[in-house]
Amino acid sequence: MSSGGERIGQVLQQQNVRWLFTLCGGHISPILIGAKNHGVRVVDVRDEKNAVFAADAVARLTGTPGVAAVTAGPGVTNTLTALKNAQLAQSPLVLLGGATATFLRGRGALQDIDQLAVIRPHVKWAAAVKTVREIVPTLEQAFVTALEGLPGPVFVELPVDLLYEEELVRRWYGEARSKGGSLAEKGLNAYLDFHVRQLFAGAEHARPGLAAARPRRPPKTSEVRQAALLVAKAEKPVLLLGSQAMLCACETLAMDAAVEALAMPTYLAGMARGLLGPEHPLQLVHHRKDALREADLVILAGVPCDFRLEYGRQIGGKARVIAANFSYDELTKNRRPTLAVQADPGLFLIALADELVNTRHDHARGWRDWADRRREADDRRRAEIARRAEEPVDGGINPLRLAREIDAALADDSILVVDGGDFVATAAYVVRPRQPFGWLDPGVFGTLGVGAGFALGAKLARPAAEVWLLYGDGAAAYSLAEFDTFARHGVPVIAVVGNDARWSQIAREQVEIYGDDLGCALRHSDYHQVAAGYGGAGLLLDSPAEIRRTLQRARELAAEGRPVLVNAILGQSDFRRGSVSM
Repeated sequence: MSSGGERIGQVLQQQNVRWLFTLCGGHISPILIGAKNHGVRVVDVRDEKNAVFAADAVARLTGTPGVAAVTAGPGVTNTLTALKNAQLAQSPLVLLGGATATFLRGRGALQDIDQLAVIRPHVKWAAAVKTVREIVPTLEQAFVTALEGLPGPVFVELPVDLLYEEELVRRWYGEARSKGGSLAEKGLNAYLDFHVRQLFAGAEHARPGLAAARPRRPPKTSEVRQAALLVAKAEKPVLLLGSQAMLCACETLAMDAAVEALAMPTYLAGMARGLLGPEHPLQLVHHRKDALREADLVILAGVPCDFRLEYGRQIGGKARVIAANFSYDELTKNRRPTLAVQADPGLFLIALADELVNTRHDHARGWRDWADRRREADDRRRAEIARRAEEPVDGGINPLRLAREIDAALADDSILVVDGGDFVATAAYVVRPRQPFGWLDPGVFGTLGVGAGFALGAKLARPAAEVWLLYGDGAAAYSLAEFDTFARHGVPVIAVVGNDARWSQIAREQVEIYGDDLGCALRHSDYHQVAAGYGGAGLLLDSPAEIRRTLQRARELAAEGRPVLVNAILGQSDFRRGSVSM
């Protein structure tokens, strides 16, 4: 009879899981061995939250829920930020949490807490397995739940006495039997015998079934036709795509064709960045706020009216709004749309484009001047940024120039992972993802610390791609120890730290208001030496004249199989003055 750990390995194999991210612990060893025995690569990290971040990245890039396993108590609680980030980013993953033996719950065992109470607010679904026969169906339900409806993380608690072989567990319970002959002691022994029988009863009948599949939610035909009528009346439309529109990697070509057919000025956000490549004429990057305020029709495909759209105020008051979203709450958040379509936003756009093509309506003819004006405004802003990138700055390299050089260095198959505030947001104006799923950011939670975990998952999921990790110097400290993980597991990512020796995004506003940079000052720390100490390669970049050569050397080191960090010393810039979001 196989152990609980082996059963978990069987389920992971059946669900097409390729990697199990973990930090070892006494409560989960059988899970790791069971996964390895069934062809799942076990990748151990240095902090539990990075195991979850890595699983999150795998889910985003493959469509299959990523999986992490952590030990009981602090192992589980250390994942909370990463779980909440995945929940708000609507990313499907499965977290397996160890737990104390079933018989010892509530009796003061090591690391025994009410984990479900802690976890439940931050996941779609949480369950505690109580017998071995429940392991397989509970895990299968976890994969289904992570994918269905609005995707998100789920949690399964697995007590340690369900994970080992039955013979060993029976021996443990036998050793716990009382040696006395009193009635109470006999009663305890009888209960222990009954308890262990219940743990394993019927376990042989549970067998893994088919892999979970993401259920699709197409729009109603009537909704698509109503949307087409609104598009036909528009003179100044804008399309805004978000991460929800990118939930199925198999449809990126159809999505690209749909955007082409709609022919609207288009802004891409979140995971949608990169969908159209770097130079598509419909794609705009700058002056989004101006475009939304002037538009008479705005299509929000998987984008809620939250702080990123100033709670809907960026859209002109008279504009018609078509919103497509899996979540009804997000459809109507802060601003009720003219047409609310609760469906897969990607499928909605594809269906809308097909409807317009089938009716042979030349919907784009009337807004060509509008599209040209938006493109001209975008080009002017790009030229302005290019000029500002050549300006000298005090104390180091101009961050805009560094970002432009990174953009020039990117390979066509590159993936960008971004983790930081001011430097990363500056780069977002300039650095252009080359392909669909070529950009990974934390999402609406704005979490610092996603970098190394996301980069780990991305490089494993796309081993042939160059994975660039853009760090702010504040954010880098959250996960720099994972360079040890990169080195041990042969994961050659390229990290660039924009090192301006302070938390610039906060300092800029704080100094202006209070005249005090309290809590915002850092050092030009030797992050490249830290990376080298963990087994990677480190490069110091402190001269603008050396940018291109240093980035090329970083690419060469990564191609040789070494993770590399470029410590770029930046000067102070006011490019993003007044940019703090609340």
